[in-house]
Amino acid sequence: MCRVVDLRQAVLAKNDASAHELRAHLAARGIALVNLLSSPGSGKTALLERELLRARERAVPVAALSADLATENDAARLARSGVPVKQVLTDGLCHLEAGMLAGHLDGWLPDDTRLLFVENVGNLVCPASYDLGETLRVTLASVTEGEDKPLKYPTAFGLAHLVVVTKTDIAEAVEFDEAAFRANVQQVNPGVEVILTSARRGQGVGSLLDRALAVMDGTPVHSPVMTRQPHHHTHPHTHPEATGTMAHTHS
Repeated sequence: MCRVVDLRQAVLAKNDASAHELRAHLAARGIALVNLLSSPGSGKTALLERELLRARERAVPVAALSADLATENDAARLARSGVPVKQVLTDGLCHLEAGMLAGHLDGWLPDDTRLLFVENVGNLVCPASYDLGETLRVTLASVTEGEDKPLKYPTAFGLAHLVVVTKTDIAEAVEFDEAAFRANVQQVNPGVEVILTSARRGQGVGSLLDRALAVMDGTPVHSPVMTRQPHHHTHPHTHPEATGTMAHTHS
């Protein structure tokens, strides 16, 4: 057991070092990275496509990278916005890592980019423990997923700088309790902002872009309580190369 823990800590430490390096590199180029985390089917791609279109309308030099286990479907959808888009296939790995991301950005990211959206693998467990060198970490949840989502995935929501609710156009139909969801978010991440969106109806579209641009211009991000605790990785998992299996352990 000690060896598994040691390997896990080593993997996370290596990733944190890569994230620090990537963050410094992007900052030197004047680029803000937005890391988007959510469950599969949350509507993340639909909202991001609308945000990219809004960015293009406002002449913001923006790019997007989408990560999936398989298929290039999301990248094809995002490319309809007309901005530079790249698909990353993780070949079964359930998350992106900072070193992996840096490798895919090298030689691809346009020189004039000022804002980079990274659509992480659809998963609220694995990606939550991995810093990508982001400037802004956003966790999304649709109204169909239940008000207790933040309590079930405290790391994903607890480390977020911003929480986004999607598909609000069907909130009434699925009896989404907004007050209960907000209370649960505040329980794991006191003070974090929650914004409501509907890609279909346009509610809140542009809000994510506005927050990202503000951070790019120097507005401080929310400071989650969890990041101020000595060991905030409450959902660490091992890398398949480290143990031979994709083992998950929850503290």
